[in-house]
Amino acid sequence: MTTADHLDRAVTDPVGLVTDLVADVERELGIETIRAVVISVAGGRAKSRSLAKALAMRPVVLTDGCSPAPRAIGNLLIGLRKAGASAIAPPVRADCGKTLRTLQRKGQDWYCGVCGQEAAECSACGNVRRVGFRDRKGLPRCSMCPDHDDRDPVAVVYGLITAIAPGTDRDAVAEALRRTAPDRPHYRQRVVWALEENPRLLTGEGYLAPHRAILRFIDLLHTAGVAGIVRPACPRCRRVVRIDKPLDGQRVCRNCTAKSRFEECVRCGARREPATRDAEGRPLCPSCLVRDPANLETCIVCGESRMVNSRTADGPVCPNCRPLPVLLCSICGRTAPCMLSKLTGLARCGGCDRRQAHCTVCGRMRGIHSGTADDPVCGPCTTPDAELWRPCPNCGQAERLHAPGPCPRCTLKQRLHEILCDDTGSVIPQLQPLHDALAGTERAGTAMRWLSKGIVSTVLSDLGSGRRPLTHEALDELPEGKVVEHIRSVLVATEVLPRRDEQMVRLERLVKDLVESHATAEGRKILHRYATWHLLRRLRRRSRGKEITHYQLTGTRQHLRAAVHLLDWLKEQNLTLATCRQADLERWMTSDDVRHRREAGHFVRWALSQKIARDLSFPAVRWNGPSQAMDDEARWDTARRLLHDDTLKPEDRLAGLLLLLYAQWPAAISRLTIDHIEETDGAVRIRFGAVPVELPAPVAELALNQLAIRRSHAVLGRTESPWLFPGGQPGRPISAWAMGERLRKLGIRLAEARSTALFQLATELPAAVLARTLGIDITVAVKWQRAAAGDWAAYAAEISRRASRHNQEIESANRRPDPQNG
Repeated sequence: MTTADHLDRAVTDPVGLVTDLVADVERELGIETIRAVVISVAGGRAKSRSLAKALAMRPVVLTDGCSPAPRAIGNLLIGLRKAGASAIAPPVRADCGKTLRTLQRKGQDWYCGVCGQEAAECSACGNVRRVGFRDRKGLPRCSMCPDHDDRDPVAVVYGLITAIAPGTDRDAVAEALRRTAPDRPHYRQRVVWALEENPRLLTGEGYLAPHRAILRFIDLLHTAGVAGIVRPACPRCRRVVRIDKPLDGQRVCRNCTAKSRFEECVRCGARREPATRDAEGRPLCPSCLVRDPANLETCIVCGESRMVNSRTADGPVCPNCRPLPVLLCSICGRTAPCMLSKLTGLARCGGCDRRQAHCTVCGRMRGIHSGTADDPVCGPCTTPDAELWRPCPNCGQAERLHAPGPCPRCTLKQRLHEILCDDTGSVIPQLQPLHDALAGTERAGTAMRWLSKGIVSTVLSDLGSGRRPLTHEALDELPEGKVVEHIRSVLVATEVLPRRDEQMVRLERLVKDLVESHATAEGRKILHRYATWHLLRRLRRRSRGKEITHYQLTGTRQHLRAAVHLLDWLKEQNLTLATCRQADLERWMTSDDVRHRREAGHFVRWALSQKIARDLSFPAVRWNGPSQAMDDEARWDTARRLLHDDTLKPEDRLAGLLLLLYAQWPAAISRLTIDHIEETDGAVRIRFGAVPVELPAPVAELALNQLAIRRSHAVLGRTESPWLFPGGQPGRPISAWAMGERLRKLGIRLAEARSTALFQLATELPAAVLARTLGIDITVAVKWQRAAAGDWAAYAAEISRRASRHNQEIESANRRPDPQNG
């Protein structure tokens, strides 16, 4: 078999190729023993492929044991030697030729502890010796020439810190410096040298630290409560997390390190970290690896070509058809692949095995082990005397504890007390609602994972100790991100912070940044007037005290950016709005780099009304009806599928029907509350506008079901949410964008479906009834009615004219003489 054939087999059957190559050399070990060693060394798919490719390119390494070679080959040689192989050579040192029992590598070569040490000219004595350490300038020194510094490291660092925060406790600084490197005094000396060169490392520039010990020293000072010490944020993502990975002269977090390894996949074009590479060395992303035909096999159960993770005597089985017996689930009653409970011996399907619910016996939220879907029973109530259940030493409740110590809920309470308590050891009254809400959450494990995520515990600890004020403005100073947004939403949901319009705050911040970043003073003045006194003022008037939506934020942002683009172009042409003429404006409109043309027209018309510009014309486009074709049949087909397809999520079915039947935009659907649904005398009504609408029976059933099963965020599960569609953040509804994405996944084209529904309703209802029923503006209802050729005002006038003509005909007939009476 040629090398090319070996390389092809390294992709399709890497373990088999390595086994055969080893078996060709080693005759004493059996095939099964060799295969077991190869599997233990090869690891995952990517590692096994790289091992097989390296061995196929240079199989002689099995007999000479010499590098260069990957580390996996060295581990394979060591593993085969331990299994009793005699023809397989052990790894051999690159320089001295001695055999190795363990591997030490420099690049692709293997070294021993003696050969691998670096040798250089000592900067003190000038002799070429092994480098013992490096001095404060980074120059090498041998072990015979130490870099003496007679100063006390604690005194030097204490002087630097007191310059930042006077009155700092010297003992706290000394303890932090000792814990930075307990057994390595020279490491502590390097920390002192680095802080002397750049004291700003302690006040936020720690990402420039040359040693990881400096970051640990900063963390210890911050934990000790030393004022003025700032934990550094990642210079790339601006998150305050652990940053110990060097990248381009800075310390970054692990996520940014992973993103730096992103490459463009040669198949799908996505920029992700390569999961493997093809035969030509080009990167392949994880998604393309899963879809790689070389990795797919035909499942013997479903017949689909998929990646398999288990094999039976009959053949491969995919993850969806794992080899489980098909039984009747004792909880939900469905016939499905089931597992047998170790406690009760009863069958449970995959959904019921992972299900948590309120036990009907003890009432606690626990994993379900028996009972039925309507009457679940937890594990301790199913088998109270089982050895798996142990009483918690703190609360005494029986729990399935895998290690000695308190139960998850007691652990959560202890952790909350550590984070939220102040110097007196008690939780401040302002944070007591947050403490009670988190301590009483239904799933303690979820709350513990949230507290350990990112900067959550750091921010809450700063708020509890008073190092950070308990205000929205203090949270605004933190790096922007989803973690900080979620912390704010939790504080608002527990009424620790007052509610505010986050979209409006984000928009005001954007306005400030765009205005201040403009190049000219005249442009900044115009942008400030346009944004503050026109766009924001109009948006506040239209919102009527409610929070603005994502679509309103996007529209206002586009109008503002269109104004910025136009003013930037005018500056490049040495023009202003006052000196710009119609020919200049048309030249910009027809240029290739024009952006937001329609929104720029809004800015030009505002400038004309404010006398800022003159002799310009930018007409508005009048809306003359929907631009897309109406497909009423497709709309009804989708509605029937949502009504009868039980495999779809109930909340998605209800939201889709509200769009298809009542022309409700995702922004309006996401803001529905439980008070918008009324049930009186057996009829279910929903209120979009001033007049409620009675729902038909199938839709009414979905609405009542959503009222019953809707669930708030898992961390604050007991916080009552008023929203019909709760979002990912506690106390807030699902965003309009997320609602739209869920409807798009159902195959619904939002704009086309809403236009079709509104067009049909406009032909059947007068504009006034349409506006009051659907909650839209009366002018919008009139425009849609005219577009649908159903102008009810003209119809009423025509009826009035018909009645007038009929009355006139009757009167004239009464005035005519009767020919029989002469």
